[in-house]
Amino acid sequence: MKKIKTMIAMATLVACQHTLAQKQFTLEDINFGGNNFYNLLPKNMYLTWWGDQLMYQDAEESGTVDMKNGKPKALFNIKDLGEGWHSAMNAKYPYKDQTVVLLNNGKERVLYDWKKRTVVWRQDSKDQGESQWNKQSKATAFVRDNQLCVITADNKTRQLTTDGSRELVYGKAVHRLEFGIEKGIFWSPDGERFAFYRMDQSMVADYPQVDIFHPMAQPAPDKYPMAGQASHKVTVGVYDLHTEKTVYLQAGDPTDRYFTNIAWAPDSKSIYLFELNRDQNDCQLVCYNAETGEKQGEIYRETDSKYVEPLHPILFLPWQPDQFILQSQRDGFNHLYLYNVKGEQIKQLTQGAYVVEDVLGFDEKNKRVIIASNEKHATQRNLFAVDIKTGKKMALDNGRGFHSASLSKSGTWLYEKYTEPDVPRVINLTNTTNAKTLQLLKAEDPWKEYATPQFSMGTIKAADGVTDLYYRMVKPADFDASKKYPTVVYVYGGPHAHMIESSWHYASRSWETYMAQKGYIIFVLDNRGSERRGKEFEQVTFRQLGQVEMTDQMKGVEFLKSLPYVDADRMGVHGWSYGGFMTISLLTNYPDVFKVGVAGGPVIDWKWYEVMYGERYMDTPQTNTDGYEKTSLITKAKDLKSKLQIIIGYNDDIVVPQHALSFINACTEAGTQPDFFVYPGEGHNMMGHKSVHLHERITQYFEDYLK
Repeated sequence: MKKIKTMIAMATLVACQHTLAQKQFTLEDINFGGNNFYNLLPKNMYLTWWGDQLMYQDAEESGTVDMKNGKPKALFNIKDLGEGWHSAMNAKYPYKDQTVVLLNNGKERVLYDWKKRTVVWRQDSKDQGESQWNKQSKATAFVRDNQLCVITADNKTRQLTTDGSRELVYGKAVHRLEFGIEKGIFWSPDGERFAFYRMDQSMVADYPQVDIFHPMAQPAPDKYPMAGQASHKVTVGVYDLHTEKTVYLQAGDPTDRYFTNIAWAPDSKSIYLFELNRDQNDCQLVCYNAETGEKQGEIYRETDSKYVEPLHPILFLPWQPDQFILQSQRDGFNHLYLYNVKGEQIKQLTQGAYVVEDVLGFDEKNKRVIIASNEKHATQRNLFAVDIKTGKKMALDNGRGFHSASLSKSGTWLYEKYTEPDVPRVINLTNTTNAKTLQLLKAEDPWKEYATPQFSMGTIKAADGVTDLYYRMVKPADFDASKKYPTVVYVYGGPHAHMIESSWHYASRSWETYMAQKGYIIFVLDNRGSERRGKEFEQVTFRQLGQVEMTDQMKGVEFLKSLPYVDADRMGVHGWSYGGFMTISLLTNYPDVFKVGVAGGPVIDWKWYEVMYGERYMDTPQTNTDGYEKTSLITKAKDLKSKLQIIIGYNDDIVVPQHALSFINACTEAGTQPDFFVYPGEGHNMMGHKSVHLHERITQYFEDYLK
């Protein structure tokens, strides 16, 4: 026995010496704002499609990828275009039967024929703000100086509006980017018309942001509709290139309504969009005549006792233009349903206790839809082809890990990028008909020379005693189970986010690695209320944000306390945004558990958050008075016992500074003592190299008060 103990001690010593001999990370190495960050990312390839031909993109050149052996062949170099052209990374191949590439350098948009080695078409692209180019008409719709404009294929610019302003917004994303909205201009398939958003926010209150970077600070107000207050009014217009006229969809009074997920019919004659009431519990899919704006009818309607959340436009079948796929989680999970334009459900295409996360497109030859879902495991993302007629699914990947993909024009091919917990990145080319795969890249571990932490994933039961919750744990590289470690709970916990997945290092953030290197254990738990687990899992937080989430996080704390190597007297908590809200909630509701907390950009009271998000989960302050009072942290300021640092961007337009400042004021009145740091000129997240400064500051706070 004595000999065995000596051997174990020697092995431990050798392991420690090996760890010490390896490189140590700095934030410059692993933080996204760091000077060495890109050198420590897994090797990548930048790919796109030219019809069904795979193309690669590099900084200076672009070309084909041999579909049999994966070898690249350059087609053109950006220098071939002359002065003013510096990158081929944005190359697009709009026409599958033409040897031309679309390029844009911010001054002009061109079609370059690499066979003829000449530019065959040019269009001005200066100062076009948010713009959308159409490959059929070669026209570009854009916003310049708040006015909606279009430039035609022959390079003639038309200004379509004269009343655009910060209060009357044209052609931009509306409803504060909720409901899946990412843009404000939508071209018809034939390129003859485009739909656009018009947002009147003159009735919305200004939040008084300040720009300090002047000899005298200047007002920089931001239109911010807070919960229970007046929201903006949105209408949808349609501009016709030939008649040069605009019509507006006759949707009725836009007051307290949301319009989202605009989709054109394949014949370009009709427009479909989802219309949602302000309570967000009554959703309608409505069809409009694109020429006249006249309402043609309600195609689909969905209601819910809590909320309906349309996030995806309908998708018409390429081979059956009177049928489309609609996504809904009405059966408890997001699934695909096949409908016709009369509003008749033909069938439910997917079903089961899993979430369809993305529709990549269609395999036209075999009449299948290609999807990504977490059917294999709640923490995975895998690819499948679903037969429209039979509903039969065929797996298109290895059944492990976390996969994303892009489909070729016909859907015969896809390229996928995937990771697994111990696989940094693999890129494959896959034939969707037979699922045969050609590996294009398998990246080496870019951290192999560094002392990498120990990453693991597991499950615990939620506070309901039934639901499995997934966690990630990050331990120091030289972890010793006989020691006790200070432990930090990193938390987000809110809707539309997850922290744990079966990707490289279980999706661990770089700051966790940095902290583990300094001798901490990091624990991250996806509580109920987070995404990818279905409607019931998500909606359990309705009208009481933070409450159920805290009970689940405390189950995580119970688990940590059961581990002999976790020092229960040295526990910290950190989170940003919703995670900042959770951090202060945990510190003040469980004041004797955590010694230190750092809350970034925290929501303090939901009545100061925006209408669309806040009212979906909390209703209005007028209709849910008790819920808003229970979840507000203002009254909890007196319960703060721990060391707490609050950090915000001075010009945060998402969680406005009123939140943090009001909590600090409440603390001064209650006699509690949080610390406060602000980044002038920054928004909700610190960008560029300031992110390095931020994470060093967060780290140092734990070093000062938790170790």
